[in-house]
Amino acid sequence: MRTEHREEHQQLIEKTVNYLQNKGYESIKADIEGFETPKSFLMRSNGTEITPDIVVESNGRIQYIEVGYKAEDTDLLKTKWKFIKTLAELKNRHFKVISHKGSYGFTDQLMRDIKLTSTSIRI
Repeated sequence: MRTEHREEHQQLIEKTVNYLQNKGYESIKADIEGFETPKSFLMRSNGTEITPDIVVESNGRIQYIEVGYKAEDTDLLKTKWKFIKTLAELKNRHFKVISHKGSYGFTDQLMRDIKLTSTSIRI
């Protein structure tokens, strides 16, 4: 990921964390500075290390939350989302995608491409 895209993604994660804190979520782990980093997982098929953007616990249930953003490498993003969705299903957890203004259409199209049945949460 190029530096300017990484910085924009970090800002969107921060906005999403603020949104979640305002909604009353606690025990937030996020892949940004100032928060505990969520556990990374290794995809053995290709050796890629995947870290969810945000992991929260609510009412004893763990949720993996990804921030939808316009990325150049859509294949990597699709792979990441499919992997985390599958992991969530195996561990009886939830998977959600949150998109921000300017990324709604891109995120929804990406979710249709990988056949995710739910729609993204828009903030």
